[in-house]
Amino acid sequence: MKLTQPASQQRTGGYRIELDVPIDHVMAFSDVVENFVDAVAMVEVTDGKVWRVEGFGESQPDKPGLIAGIELAALVAGIDAPEVRFKTLPWTDWLLENRRRFPPIQIGRYFIHGSHYTKPVPASTIPLLIDAALAFGSGEHATTRGCLMAAGMMAKRRRRPFRVLDMGCGSGILGIAAAKSWPCRVLLSDIDPVARDVARENTRLNRVPRVRAISGPGYRNPLVKRKGPYDLIFANILARPLCHMAKDLKRHLAPGGIAVLSGLTAKQEMWVLSAHRAQRLYLKRRIPQDGWHTLMIG
Repeated sequence: MKLTQPASQQRTGGYRIELDVPIDHVMAFSDVVENFVDAVAMVEVTDGKVWRVEGFGESQPDKPGLIAGIELAALVAGIDAPEVRFKTLPWTDWLLENRRRFPPIQIGRYFIHGSHYTKPVPASTIPLLIDAALAFGSGEHATTRGCLMAAGMMAKRRRRPFRVLDMGCGSGILGIAAAKSWPCRVLLSDIDPVARDVARENTRLNRVPRVRAISGPGYRNPLVKRKGPYDLIFANILARPLCHMAKDLKRHLAPGGIAVLSGLTAKQEMWVLSAHRAQRLYLKRRIPQDGWHTLMIG
């Protein structure tokens, strides 16, 4: 993705949108904002209970449409609509500035950094080059952290995964982490073709072989069916789709395989576990992070 433009071409400023929402509803409001901007970030504001959803764009957003979407999300959630703050930014390269807001972080054995980071990575870590851009998953959010911690725990198992599926891959960070951890074949899948393209670019930047990114209707994608069953499935999505997809996950998980589920809050855990217990999949380990839970089941 090109981040700069010749000085001879006229540039307008960028735009930023901000709204503060309760942690239980941050993903729902993030999904709304994502429809009106080019990049989304989520930052903890107060003790993990309130998070700030920030949207960045190069062109002015559809303010009435965004506000209507936020009000509808608030109505569905049963809460008051949060204040939406619009800010005009001077042109400096808003996307690069957004990326710089995410400093390198280490999560277990993984060291996540952007392309702007030029220092040596810490010894004995697995580097993941992921820019905060147009798809979810830069390691900053608790759900991504939980999934990477789960991947690190799996490295201690004797059985190593050979086939890996990252369902709802976003940036592709989880599948790329798997490809750098084991000599496995990885399929990255997302319903959003933009996420697929971002995942492909991240795969190229990280120089990982045997990784393919596709877009399509989840487990109904013929390629997802053909490449399975999978020894390891990542599904960092949301509680409701996780429950709806439990039967399909069971069908695509190899005997003895592990699924890593995230995108659910502590209050939603029993709901998600019940849907998977009905498929004879049981909790192996729970990883709590800032009010979000990551579940390892099998």
